[in-house]
Amino acid sequence: MTDPVLRLEGIVKTFPGVRALDGVSFSVMPGEVHALMGENGAGKSTLMKVLGGIHQPDEGKIYVGDTPAVMSGPLEAKAKGIVFIHQELSLATELSVAENIYLGELPRSSFGRVDWSELYARTDAILKKLNVGFNARTRVGTLSIANQQMVEIARALTVDAKAVIFDEPTASLTDAEKVVLFDVISDLQASGVGIIYISHRMEEIFKITDRISVLRDGQYQGTVNTADTDEEKVTQMMIGRKLDLSRNAAHHELGKVALEVRGLTCGGMYEDISFQIRRGEVVGFYGLVGAGRTEIAETLFGLRDPSAGQILLDGEEVRISSPTDAIAKGISLVPEDRKGQGLVLGMNCRDNMTLPQVDDLKAGPFVAEGAEVAIFDQYRDKLDIRTPGWKQQVGNLSGGNQQKIVIGKWLSMHPNVLIVDEPTRGIDVGSKSEIHKLLRALAAQGYAVMVISSEMPEVLHVSDRIVAMYSGKIMRTFTSEEVTEDSLIQAISGLGGERAA
Repeated sequence: MTDPVLRLEGIVKTFPGVRALDGVSFSVMPGEVHALMGENGAGKSTLMKVLGGIHQPDEGKIYVGDTPAVMSGPLEAKAKGIVFIHQELSLATELSVAENIYLGELPRSSFGRVDWSELYARTDAILKKLNVGFNARTRVGTLSIANQQMVEIARALTVDAKAVIFDEPTASLTDAEKVVLFDVISDLQASGVGIIYISHRMEEIFKITDRISVLRDGQYQGTVNTADTDEEKVTQMMIGRKLDLSRNAAHHELGKVALEVRGLTCGGMYEDISFQIRRGEVVGFYGLVGAGRTEIAETLFGLRDPSAGQILLDGEEVRISSPTDAIAKGISLVPEDRKGQGLVLGMNCRDNMTLPQVDDLKAGPFVAEGAEVAIFDQYRDKLDIRTPGWKQQVGNLSGGNQQKIVIGKWLSMHPNVLIVDEPTRGIDVGSKSEIHKLLRALAAQGYAVMVISSEMPEVLHVSDRIVAMYSGKIMRTFTSEEVTEDSLIQAISGLGGERAA
């Protein structure tokens, strides 16, 4: 029988107050795509950091092939054929694509200088395989987030890899780029490379993986053949219970129009946008990358200036020229880019949660620490934020728990209009369900909620109405009763007839 390309046995890792991994064993066969799943805080990231040498295990062993291995750091892991493609980008934006891909391993001429011709030739050969629209000399900082992710993926093709770990690789990719990624994974499989695929997206897991292993609270829950299981069984392994996927059917009276947009235009981004959101209503915005959804949200929050149109709150026209204006008028935005726009990674959880309302929490010249802690405790419990305490630095939390901190920050402001851009990106299925219920509960309490999502099941699940956008225009607005997957896909592809919003 073929030996695994990678095997972890009895891995234990403890941090102060937290047993992050408790005797985890895990193996990957050559040519296998092996999913590693679990809720945020289940131990997936810690296990991968142990494998990459960032953390040393307290107990347990790592084998590459049949050889015991001690990983002293990421470079040693790479030298042993273990390659990581991280969810969070780790690129030098001022350097070229080629320099990023071969950072620390630049080819040298006989005089010890960088052999730029060789560097660019190698890089362009790799980029050709990925079918991307940029070249070796392109500065990484000029690329979109999706293309930067493709640069991360290109790194895996520079070495003789034995195992490649993909951590949420499609989070920033378009559908076309996902196809390229899956082709790359298929090529790696064919050459005998083992793949560890970490994702919360069930449709991807069941499309490309051979086996699924599950962690829960740092403990190994088992491994199943993908073909022999289904979403419900895997979810139960992950969260220890059945997941309630039913939509909140409780009806409540809609209030007055809280937000109205008339003919809003921003040159090159979107054109002639008109819609209303009533108190007690969740309106979902759905469309392909570049449809203009995020840009509309940024305009409503004062981050962009429209060239035409009106914004009305409670029937009165307002001008919003900055986020300060938006917050003062009761508009909050949970941004798409949580690290770049939603958090201060070097600050602790409490300070991030209360940052927009520091002035309101002052007792004399000082901030009332008790009031800050009370707000953090309330939303930690409400959103099930997994952290040892409020003093934990936000940069040390998992991606999903970071997103919950951002959501809690704006919910604690009790806004009249809550705009949520990709509310569950990088969040596990159990937490997704909780956030969906929370959004519906906020609507029931009288909030006007605008949800932007790239996940069709999500926008169908939480929305009372769905605004379908294509190329900066509203193509059609659906009620939850009339929308179908087919009609929604047609509308966001530019095929649906335009209807008033």
